[in-house]
Amino acid sequence: MAMSGASSPHSLLLQNPKRHLFNNPKSTTTAHINGFPLNHSSRPRNLISVTCSASSQVQDRPAAASQSQDRVINFAAGPAILPENVLKKAESELYIWRGSGMSVMEMSHRGKEFLSIIQKAEADLRTLLSIPSDYAVLFLQGGATTQFASVPLNLCKPEDPVDYMVTGSWGDKAFKEAAKYSKPTVIWSGKSDKYTKIPSFDELEQNPNARYLHICANETIHGVEFKNYPIPKNKDALMVADMSSNFCSKPVDVTKFGLIYAGAQKNVGPSGVTIVIIRKDLIGNAQEITPVMLDYKIHADNNSLYNTPPCYGIYMCGLVFEDLLAQGGLEEVEKKNKKKAHILYDAIDKSNGFYRCPVDKSVRSLMNVPFTLEKPELEAEFVKEAAGEKMVQLKGHRSVGGMRASIYNAMPLAGVEKLVAFMKDFQARHG
Repeated sequence: MAMSGASSPHSLLLQNPKRHLFNNPKSTTTAHINGFPLNHSSRPRNLISVTCSASSQVQDRPAAASQSQDRVINFAAGPAILPENVLKKAESELYIWRGSGMSVMEMSHRGKEFLSIIQKAEADLRTLLSIPSDYAVLFLQGGATTQFASVPLNLCKPEDPVDYMVTGSWGDKAFKEAAKYSKPTVIWSGKSDKYTKIPSFDELEQNPNARYLHICANETIHGVEFKNYPIPKNKDALMVADMSSNFCSKPVDVTKFGLIYAGAQKNVGPSGVTIVIIRKDLIGNAQEITPVMLDYKIHADNNSLYNTPPCYGIYMCGLVFEDLLAQGGLEEVEKKNKKKAHILYDAIDKSNGFYRCPVDKSVRSLMNVPFTLEKPELEAEFVKEAAGEKMVQLKGHRSVGGMRASIYNAMPLAGVEKLVAFMKDFQARHG
């Protein structure tokens, strides 16, 4: 999707690409746990302070001190927490967007105002991920689940072999859908180990004729994340990745992939937007049975405007991209994510077995942290007491149980610190 700011007379937001709407106000000190108060009305607590000196140079987003006392700390896996300053920016523009006389939700998707929004969103995403000009960026609908069908329909013929690594539930679903439109093979599955590891890539028995190798870069349910990526054995094969739950959480070399897709509702926006990044030479070879709405060429030729797109969702993604750039880009974002994850995993590992994370340490997700309690009968009480402290959505996925804390980009460090303090206090009372 080549959107040139120079070619559009209405590129209102592209005139100064280095200008960002978000400034980082100075953080303030507080007697609370970094801005999040604990509720002491129901029972006395001996709270444990949490510090992390090893990464003291990493500056967290400033939401902690300014956090509205009416908002909860949302550990949901998706739709998930959004940056507070992004929400406030959207709130300020909800009724009238930047002098246009109307809300983004009321705009024609072909009008000059929305064109400037989608063009700026694409430009900022290209900057964040260093996306080369020979890749198209598409803003679509249908979630990553729709891409389970779109990928084989666009990249191969019905008789073509394709390889799938299944490291969790989403990889498994992608494989099953691909079987309708290609000849997929599961070259490795972690099911027998309850999806807690990723193998050495040397162990993979790839099909030398496979059209592509598909992975799920981060399994939201099981908390398994690729730290590096396999290379297809077939030199002409493509790497394809579902990056829904770790998209824009760290730098990624886009050129190693033929196609990347991601649902926005984990890290970069509300539900309803699906982002596809695809090498342009791969576009235009869809199978004849491909529905028009799943044909990448249709969307690329129409700059994601073939039909009415999820306009407000794209606008929100654009605000998030601006915020990520204002933080210093994905290198800085990754530092913050590593610091948050270290604090939480460290608390789990040092709990003497009261809390346990089943995932192999080498592939633990920075985004989704599953854990269990030594006494499963306490899990319901854990969730209840945490909710009383305004920490919600900590119950694990229904298919695996236990707990899960999703700590995406927008989760402030203070939110993780409050959770860890609560976990230690809960252990002290129930251990």
